[in-house]
This record gives sequence, structure tokens and C-alpha cells, in this order.
Amino acid sequence: MVLLHGFGEDKSIFNRQVEFLKDHCRLIVPDLPGSGDSVYSSYLVTDEIKLLSSIERMADCMAALIQSITSEPFILLGHSMGGYITLAIAEKYPERLKAFGLLHSTAFADSEEKKENRRKSISFIQQHGAYPFLQAAIPGLFAEGYQKTNAPEVAVLVQNGIQFASVVLVAYYEAMIDRPDRTHVLRGSKTPVLFVLGTEDKAAPMKDLLKQVHLPDVSYFHILKDTGHMGMLEATQEFNLHISKFISDID
Repeated sequence: MVLLHGFGEDKSIFNRQVEFLKDHCRLIVPDLPGSGDSVYSSYLVTDEIKLLSSIERMADCMAALIQSITSEPFILLGHSMGGYITLAIAEKYPERLKAFGLLHSTAFADSEEKKENRRKSISFIQQHGAYPFLQAAIPGLFAEGYQKTNAPEVAVLVQNGIQFASVVLVAYYEAMIDRPDRTHVLRGSKTPVLFVLGTEDKAAPMKDLLKQVHLPDVSYFHILKDTGHMGMLEATQEFNLHISKFISDID
């Protein structure tokens, strides 16, 4: 199984899933280009930004990385922006996948309103920097109740955001704005697809995500109650059980 993290995160976002799943399957949990241990290098600005500013190019990069580790078919799950990359891999390399899944993510392209909000975020980052932006944005990814009862945990995730260069987050936003609608990937899927949704998710609203769950021939979808955009942290036990059940059924 391969787990792809999302925007403003790194592979550590899946630490609880790795601990739970390590005895169930072989796990590949990479950092996306520009995140975590895949350090942004200022002397490679042109090439790196060209890579980061395209969902398709990041998908090719991840597919090549996975191929260098294993030639076996795999299950691919992506969170948020990682879900966009998952869909691009499923579109271009369907023969590689046993199954795939979208964790708080969507196959729909951005609406004009969403694009405009992302452009406003780009302007903020360019004016104030990546870390101040993440300080403001990350708490809102969690349900309000979770923010109040787990403030130290949210603070750790915010602090982890200090690693990001502004140019990296801007490139990620440009990639997300430019990505096409990929609902045809779900509709034409020959493999099962997993969807995980949160009732309090403001970044990927449940009412929007429910419009895609019927598209695959074989669809698993789970709604996490009182959960925002970060189900792997907010509802860890339920989140893990849904994934392990998916693995079991695919096998």
C-alpha cells in the first residue's frame, strides 16, 4: 500500500496509520517533492518548481519512485492534494493499481470560487510567507470540537509547517488550480475505490464529495462523524479500521 500526503503536510501525517497497518501490508509512505525529507533546494528553482506546479508531473515522479521500489500491483490512497495525484496516477498507470482511494479528496476540478480562494492564498503567502499562512490555515482543517480538545496536537502540526518554502506552497496551489476534472477516472475504474469523508470538512465538503461516490463500479465510502479534513488524526481508530477492511476485501 502507498499513502500520499496532502498540501502543507509530510509523510508523518500517516504515522498512526503506519503503526496500525505495518503488520497488515508492506507500506510505502513517501514525501511529495518539496515536502518533508524531499527538501526544496534553492539552487534548483526552475526544475523543481516546474515539477511542483503540475499534478501530472508529481504523479509521474511518484509512479517512478514506486516502480523503483516494487513492480508489484499496489493499493494507492491519497489525502487531499495527495488524492489529486492518486487520480492522475490511476489515469495514466491503471495497470499498476490493485485499488485506490481518496481520503478527504475529490475528482472534481476546482470551481471558479475555489480557484479564486486559492489565488488569494497565493497572494497571502507571497506577501507574508509560508509559515504565517499555515499558522492561520491548519487549525481550520479540523472540526471545531477537535481543535478545542486537542489544541497541543494541532499546534504540533502547525509547527511542522515551518519546513515549507513559500515558493513550494505557491507551486502546489498553482498545480491544484490547473488540474482538470478527473471524474472519468472514477467512472471508468476497473478497480475498487475507497472514499473517506468528514461531516465537518470545510476543505472538501461532504455534500460535494458525495456526488462522486457512486461513479466507480465498486465503491467503498465511509463518513466520519464530527470530523473535519484530517480523519487520520481526528478519528484515527475508525479511519484505520476502514482502511484495513478495504485491504482485506481487496485481497
